[in-house]
Amino acid sequence: MSRSISRKDFLKTTGTVLAAGSLGFPNIIIPKRKEKLGVALVGLGGYSTGRLAPGLQKTEHCELRGIVTGTPSKIPEWQEQYGIADRNVYNYENMHEVASNDEIDIIYVVTPPGLHAEHSIIGAEAGKHVWCEKPMAMDVEECRAIIEATERNDVQLTIGLRMLHEPNTQEIIRFGKEETYGAVTGVASGAGFRGSFSDPENWRRRPELGGGALYDMGVYPINAARHATGMEPIAVRGRQWSEREDMYSDVDEYTEFEMEFPGGVMAKCETSFGESTNYLDIDAEDGWYRLRPFQSYSGVQGETSSGRELPPDPDHQQARQMDNDARAIKENLDPKAPGEDGLEDIRIVNAIMESAQNGEEWVEV
Repeated sequence: MSRSISRKDFLKTTGTVLAAGSLGFPNIIIPKRKEKLGVALVGLGGYSTGRLAPGLQKTEHCELRGIVTGTPSKIPEWQEQYGIADRNVYNYENMHEVASNDEIDIIYVVTPPGLHAEHSIIGAEAGKHVWCEKPMAMDVEECRAIIEATERNDVQLTIGLRMLHEPNTQEIIRFGKEETYGAVTGVASGAGFRGSFSDPENWRRRPELGGGALYDMGVYPINAARHATGMEPIAVRGRQWSEREDMYSDVDEYTEFEMEFPGGVMAKCETSFGESTNYLDIDAEDGWYRLRPFQSYSGVQGETSSGRELPPDPDHQQARQMDNDARAIKENLDPKAPGEDGLEDIRIVNAIMESAQNGEEWVEV
């Protein structure tokens, strides 16, 4: 949500402009809209390094201007590679000081999920728009706290659900809305990879930081099923386990779950750190359509029962996502992935975990 101006302030400003115009310098106090919004990446891990920072070199509506990191040794390399000024470098203890930095318009929170609420709220309270990477937070209460902070400070909140910006994903969502192949009757989806994290401090192994396959990868099939059906589930059930107990003793290495939607539509999903899965299959009354792979950083492609091919889009996914989100801020548009979308994913994640802890019973959501 962009900052709004009251009618009183508008009349005051325009009156001053008109007065200035009568003196022969009408443009002197008209604020110039920024061509590019300044982004500060909060957390300089693999995703920021490998996808977001390179993507911000390709964007038209935003650019990388700042960093927030708890690792001082990373700072020189980032400054040299991306020309980041000393005044735009922060750590987690002083990131609130970004409030006085007009070069930074957006903070993009890319820290582990267990820290998303804390860092997103700091950004919002500093008066900056907030982009929060998925999964949004640890539970519904944290999600609501983020939403309330952004609303209270009149800034826009967007969740980093990049697939909602991806052209083939948008197309299969359209198929569902328009019932191109009839009403959706079922969904099957999986997202996972073979992950070996030897460091016990890696956040994916730590439950308090949002570790485990369900938080990290499970939101892909959850979000895909919600948008493919155009509905919210009414009940879920799940099963969680680990096979490599030495590595995943405290979090799930595997999760299988089902979601029941209104009308008896079922989604059967899986997520894993133990094996690679990457598919979205949708059955409908008059046919089917699918994406394989459906959540990779590139090469997302698919086909339909009518023989239509959905070829991969060559553009940089994260650059497209960030440009769309920056444009939404500049033009006061609703973002493709608002905070409420991220909250619904987490509501389902929490319900799946509750089911797994209680004998795989169905849990209403």
